[in-house]
Amino acid sequence: MLRLSGLSLPLDHEAEALPAAICERLGIAREDLLEFSIFRRGNDARRRNAIQLVYTVDVDLADEGDVLARFAGDKDVRPTPDMAYRPPVTAPSGWNGKRPVVIGAGPCGLFAGLILAQMGFRPIILDRGKVVRERTKDTWGLWRRSELNPDSNVQFGEGGAGTFSDGKLYCRVKDPRFLGRKVLEEFVRAGAPDDILWEAHPHIGTFRLVTMVESIRRTIEELGGEYRWQTRVDDIELDRLPDGRRRLRGLHLHDGTFLEADQVVLAIGHSARPTFEMLHRQGVHMEAKPFSIGVRIEHPQSWIDRARYGNCAGHPDLGAAAYSLVHHCANGRTVYSFCMCPGGRVVAATSEVGRVVTNGMSQYSRAEFNANSGLVVGIEPEKDYPGGPLAGIEFQRHWESLAYLAGGSTYAAPGQKVGDFLAGRPSTELGEVHPSYKPGVTMTDLAQCLPPFAIEAMREAIPVFGRQIARYDHPDVVMTGVETRTSSPVRITRGKDFQSLNTENLFPAGEGAGYAGGILSAAIDGIKVAEALARSIVAD
Repeated sequence: MLRLSGLSLPLDHEAEALPAAICERLGIAREDLLEFSIFRRGNDARRRNAIQLVYTVDVDLADEGDVLARFAGDKDVRPTPDMAYRPPVTAPSGWNGKRPVVIGAGPCGLFAGLILAQMGFRPIILDRGKVVRERTKDTWGLWRRSELNPDSNVQFGEGGAGTFSDGKLYCRVKDPRFLGRKVLEEFVRAGAPDDILWEAHPHIGTFRLVTMVESIRRTIEELGGEYRWQTRVDDIELDRLPDGRRRLRGLHLHDGTFLEADQVVLAIGHSARPTFEMLHRQGVHMEAKPFSIGVRIEHPQSWIDRARYGNCAGHPDLGAAAYSLVHHCANGRTVYSFCMCPGGRVVAATSEVGRVVTNGMSQYSRAEFNANSGLVVGIEPEKDYPGGPLAGIEFQRHWESLAYLAGGSTYAAPGQKVGDFLAGRPSTELGEVHPSYKPGVTMTDLAQCLPPFAIEAMREAIPVFGRQIARYDHPDVVMTGVETRTSSPVRITRGKDFQSLNTENLFPAGEGAGYAGGILSAAIDGIKVAEALARSIVAD
């Protein structure tokens, strides 16, 4: 089978146009094309009123050797790679060793647990939160009644922070082993739509993610894995060896029990602040890491569709339009769009009492009225939060607490219209655009809860973005603060064996450890760490 890339067809092409284009490109007769399947479909929207669909297809031909010879050196015609996932090791027959432990049931922990279970190691998975449907009720408690459960919310519980997001399933991770494909295939087996396997920018949405993580949980349990919900790890126990090395020997749990563990995957997510503090206290090697701070900005989705797709806006093969923006400012800062959610809503994402945090979420349909995106400014430890590995956490807490106060101390978020923000005056009422954040928005001055350098950079960037996307800088566009959880503020440093630099048998993983950013990259990292852990078991 061969893979053919770069086939462009009009947006409204007939079904037969694709096989015809394959035959024309390869110079073969229609009867010599035995079969084909779509591997990837994207779009080229550079000409807004003449958008093209761009295909990569796998083809089965009557004479593949002839085609390969004729297209030797053409990077768009090549053998289809073998993308099947093969675990590097499996548990020895009759293995009855100490079971590996995974801390955290977000995308990283989910796939670390799944791969360990598929390899025969029967993992134990711990999470401080609840199963996903109970967690969803607690999350709605904040959104509808301003009642926060610090252990069960947007950040903590089955599925992790990715459950309440746009469900994007693409990333920029180099993936020579096609681990991302393994993730997508497992999601399809768990109930995701098949189109995530071939759409260039696949997404799932919150409601579908709920059922999928439940399905994967059942698979893990059927393979001998075990979940323990509402189980918080309060401390770790270390053996200090004569040669000075440190080795993990177990976990102290919140109920006073001790869980012996020789291998632990640390998949705690970017908001597990008490765990970061405990690990730092225990001397686990970590360092402060860059992240970003800013707001959520909302536009009517129809504005974005029209700006991106012109007369093609609303076409079913295009869906709700997205965007990606970046601007390098005169003050040395970079402003960029983050986690853009077409047809979605802004959600309350705090995990601590007395703080306000925003994030974005979409359903699979992306059919809600507004588009939203993070509008964030890059920050760095040396410049913005010097003082050690945990200084970024205190930086986040400071601005989240000010946002809580600016919103009225009810978990309402502070908001401001773009026109007022650019003019440096507080907003007192809404205009044409209405915010989607629940439990509510208090119109005010966002300068109360953002660093001055971020305000300056955003005021420079917004008009620039308005020249790229029509009405991006419309005076009635609403900004809601604050966005602080773009990524982990720490990196729990690991070596080539995926273990902590100074603590054997502890495997930092995923977004919380500073090695991923989003559902797909976190899941891929979970697979890699599970493989490394399994190799360490077999080597022993």
